Amino acid sequence: MELIEVKDKKNAQKFIELPLKIYADYPNWIRPLDKDVEHVFHPETNKHFRHGECTRWILTNDRQEVIGRVAAFINRKTVSKDNDQPTGGMGFFECVNDQQAAFILFDQCKKWLSERGMEAMDGPINFGDRNEWWGLLVDGFDREPNYQINYHPPYYASLFEAYGFKTYFEQYTFGRKVKDALSPKLYEKANRIAKNPKYRFTTLDLKKLDKYTEYFHVIYNKAWSSHKGVPALSMQQARLVMKQLKPILDPDIMYFGFYEEDPVAFFICIPEVNQIFKHVNGKMNLPGKLKFLYYRWRKTNKKFTGIVFGIIPEHQGKGVEGAIILHSSHVLEELNDRYVDFEMNWIGDFNPKMIHMVEQVGVSKYKVHKTYRKLFDESRPFKRHPVMN
Repeated sequence: MELIEVKDKKNAQKFIELPLKIYADYPNWIRPLDKDVEHVFHPETNKHFRHGECTRWILTNDRQEVIGRVAAFINRKTVSKDNDQPTGGMGFFECVNDQQAAFILFDQCKKWLSERGMEAMDGPINFGDRNEWWGLLVDGFDREPNYQINYHPPYYASLFEAYGFKTYFEQYTFGRKVKDALSPKLYEKANRIAKNPKYRFTTLDLKKLDKYTEYFHVIYNKAWSSHKGVPALSMQQARLVMKQLKPILDPDIMYFGFYEEDPVAFFICIPEVNQIFKHVNGKMNLPGKLKFLYYRWRKTNKKFTGIVFGIIPEHQGKGVEGAIILHSSHVLEELNDRYVDFEMNWIGDFNPKMIHMVEQVGVSKYKVHKTYRKLFDESRPFKRHPVMN
């Protein structure tokens, strides 16, 4: 077997195409967009190169067939964050069911990271934000992956664990049918809030997108920036978020709550675009774009995804979360089955408060991913991700 560092377009294409071989017998797999994967590995399209470095390899067998791939990277902003040792990352791992091949790929990541002062590696993760390509799928193989969320064969977990990776944290994707009944307890709290005239709930008004972007900015910073490791969001970043969402957003599934006209809560959802992208086979060339427009026009997407939920601290624990969910259910009833399924962005097991809150809505655990950590010195004590307070 031979490891080849990806430095040219030919090998980059082999890196992109390997999953077609790996997932040939997995009908629920949806091919990621080629450009989304490629953008991770180029400084002009990935801002994390400003404070990090990244490389990738393919692995070939004796017949020069590609049988594996992997990437390794260092984000200098996070190497020591909440860690007892400098920790790098590995990801975009794909491999045939061959332990020797997998270990060659893992060893290469360990070697590359060790040479740069790392003492551990997390994986499979992304050279980027946690909401993309993060964690190994270990449960939920019978469901299609959401956009930029990893899908893996069941045998990958045994390869990681045989190498010495241990669970750093688990990631839960919760979901429900739109028409499923909400829990009686949630109804009780929500109705109490709904009877209070000082509270008001509404969907996003596209004609006032700038104003709602300001609401998003205010609520996000009050609800989330106090959490350890969550940076404040600038107004410029908030505008960028909305700009990126604009081509796909549906105002009927973006909800805001107000108290005496002050913004206090949001529940931001988007159509699950993988339900459209699965028709383009990874290509957003002209035919792919036409297919995307066609299937979006046909409203073939029956699933939407909750990407972020926030309530400012003064209004937490009062039933506002239930009230905004109740408002969303009323809106969805009026959409005449436009959406059938709902899934949330993953929630880490280190965030028990958020898990408790979403469980009250009546969701089920649809998928489980694991973020593993491998200590290079296995005599050192292993610690899981700290729990958020």
